[in-house]
Amino acid sequence: MFHFISETFHRLIESTPLSQTRSLYSSFNLNNRLTGLIGPRGVGKTTLLLQYIKNELFKEGKSFYFSADLVYFQQSNLLEFVRDLHLVEGYQIIFIDEIHKYQGWNQELKNLYDAFPSLRIVFSGSSMLDLIEGSHDLSRRAKLYRLHGLSFREYLNFTLDAHLESIAFQKILENTAEALNLVKGVDRILPHFEDYLKQGYYPFVFEDPHSYYEKVVRVIEKTVFEDIANYYSLKTPNLQYFKRLLTYLASIPPGDLNMHSLAKNLGIDHKTTEHYVTILASVGLIREMRPYEGGGRGLRKPPKILLNNTNLIHALQQYLGGEASKGMERELFFVQSLQNAGVEVFYSKQADYRTREAIFEIGGKNKTKRQLKELDEPSYLVKDTILHSLKGEIPLFLFGFLY
Repeated sequence: MFHFISETFHRLIESTPLSQTRSLYSSFNLNNRLTGLIGPRGVGKTTLLLQYIKNELFKEGKSFYFSADLVYFQQSNLLEFVRDLHLVEGYQIIFIDEIHKYQGWNQELKNLYDAFPSLRIVFSGSSMLDLIEGSHDLSRRAKLYRLHGLSFREYLNFTLDAHLESIAFQKILENTAEALNLVKGVDRILPHFEDYLKQGYYPFVFEDPHSYYEKVVRVIEKTVFEDIANYYSLKTPNLQYFKRLLTYLASIPPGDLNMHSLAKNLGIDHKTTEHYVTILASVGLIREMRPYEGGGRGLRKPPKILLNNTNLIHALQQYLGGEASKGMERELFFVQSLQNAGVEVFYSKQADYRTREAIFEIGGKNKTKRQLKELDEPSYLVKDTILHSLKGEIPLFLFGFLY
């Protein structure tokens, strides 16, 4: 069986392209003896690991990759297999994908970590719930990296085989003209942006754009009916509420949602609705945002709930008919870009959103600064269909270059 697994590893390495890598690649390292890569289904975790092996480690011949979802591991011991890879075959770095498929994986990783100080292990999998919760036991030992879907910048690089660099948040705010100068060589950037908003967040768009929404829906269904179902031992009637919740989020304008209306539309109690929202956020299907106001007043305000990315809106529209809300699409792109880049963003009573540094109003090309005029803090009008900007205006697509 070892020969079959080894041959599979070599075939995967051979077929892994290196022309483009993800933003996370440059900061991904194996300085820790135990490293985890987590992220929602479909965002490209396996590809990143294989690229890292092929680029950084393969020539040395001391690394090995396999997937724990092989039938072999239903009957065989993972700990013994890795021990033999290390002590008998001489591998120093072991990559284990789909590790959540192996029962008791976190305990066996802990045992391997404690027993073999010269061994480094990297683990990943498609179930965020299992990996996040399971890694709590390994928190003292493991370094976790989180991979998100493609940014607009990454999408352009893959689409055009370009090498556009990321742009710092402060540069976008303080020197918008210079930031725009960095992307002026991209032809038809606004049409590319429209394409990205619809089909560009998940890397499998480059496999077959025609089946893209089908694959996005499959990501949703596997996350709900496998990951959530197995982790929480929920039955199908309960799981249907998750699909209904996501579809409802795709159908309403931004700002129209609160937990009360959500519970009422789902026909379940408020506490259960809150629990389901928390679960969907933890598996990367929705986002939650707190209000900027601190203290007790901020705690009493409900979180703002959005789908995780703009592509989910368009995929779920298949069940709804009609057009996706442009306002929802604009706001969600802004939020997903900032949050994925590690910028804290809050909803605000003064405008649409704010960060620690500034306040933002999001709109189309005809949106005015009327709402921002009386504000003392730095404030910006973010517009989605402009290529150039006046003072205090920022093209929406620029925030897609944060990572």
